[in-house]
Amino acid sequence: MNKSLTKTIFYFIILSSFFPSFAQRAIISIEECYELTNSNYPLIKQFELIELSKEFNLSNANKGYLPQVSFFGKATYQSDVTELPINLPGMNIKKMNKDQYQVGVEIPQTLWDGDIISSQMEITKVSSEIERQKIEKEMFALRERINQIYFGILLLNEQLKQNDLLQSELLANFEKVTSYMQNGVANQTDLAIIKVEILNVQQRKSELLAMKNSYLQMLSAFTELKIDNDTEFVVPKLGNTELSSLINLRPELKLFDAQNVFFKNQSNTIYAAVKPRIGLFLQGGYGNPGLNMLKNAFSTYYIGGVRFSWNLGEFYSISNKLELIEINHKTIESQRETFLFNNRLQILQQESEIEKLTQLLKNDDEIISLRNKIKKSAEAKVENGIMTVTDLLREINAENFAVTQKSLHEIQLLMSIYNIKYLYNN
Repeated sequence: MNKSLTKTIFYFIILSSFFPSFAQRAIISIEECYELTNSNYPLIKQFELIELSKEFNLSNANKGYLPQVSFFGKATYQSDVTELPINLPGMNIKKMNKDQYQVGVEIPQTLWDGDIISSQMEITKVSSEIERQKIEKEMFALRERINQIYFGILLLNEQLKQNDLLQSELLANFEKVTSYMQNGVANQTDLAIIKVEILNVQQRKSELLAMKNSYLQMLSAFTELKIDNDTEFVVPKLGNTELSSLINLRPELKLFDAQNVFFKNQSNTIYAAVKPRIGLFLQGGYGNPGLNMLKNAFSTYYIGGVRFSWNLGEFYSISNKLELIEINHKTIESQRETFLFNNRLQILQQESEIEKLTQLLKNDDEIISLRNKIKKSAEAKVENGIMTVTDLLREINAENFAVTQKSLHEIQLLMSIYNIKYLYNN
């Protein structure tokens, strides 16, 4: 082996060990694209914010069970005061002052609030779940966009591959026609016709590369990876997936469930609002007069006891409130039925598409084989001077179209299957 060649191989091995990218191309799958998109999409940050908001709201609601402290104070002047209607011999009872003063603190403690606080806490939890499911719904919609981009790239890769094969074949025929000219079978016009076709194929390749570059940039933005023309895209395997056994796990259904639970908890809050309240209280103060109304001087005092309250006014509107909740519940059920109906229509459409593409693929190989035979026959006829180069190009393009159609059908079949998996969330 040449000494310089041995040295080159040695250096290549050393570089490959330190820089893996020298040894292999970057490879990415559609599942990795899903995962990276979910991790990097800005909306993902809202999950943490929703959780924090829920914890703060629960903490605030739970503080309703703690003793509540309130301060009060007042200074009043009244036109008349309480006085004894009789005079007692030997006793001089001073008349109360018309100006009175009072400051103090009151500490109530809830014993039973009719479950209003616990109902509010449940509503807080469900409200957070609703917000979470709304984000899950938006995040899930990204899968459809990734499907379109990823399978679009696979399709463009196939078209570029066929474009290169077509260009190679045209170049080979260009050489043949050049030799045919020397034998007088072809002329300069025939050569120009093939040259024009080669230029058309090259223009088409530039268009395909521009489209692919746009798709690569979009996928890079979603995944935050450097994805370029050197990246290898894994073609998904169909495996043994039985589409009829898929279960609908769409996040929209979880959102509908959470909204119904929310309305149920709203009903509990309404029922809690019509229940009585029981609690303890302690009040202490300093004023003139104090609790002894006949003592015309500043003094301290305190009062403690049990307090009972029942707001019967809530009964006036309870039936209307419950009816409104029932209307909201029926609205959500109507939305669920509409979603499932439309979802099923989309699934049926994709199933029909899969059936159509499966049938098309059964004929594609035979069409390609026949087109190849027709093209070879045309090449022989051109060589013998009994067919024009224009006719030959038509047959070459027809074969290329058949091969391209097969690739298109294969990618479309894969995409339809993944679309059904998306529609089921499986």
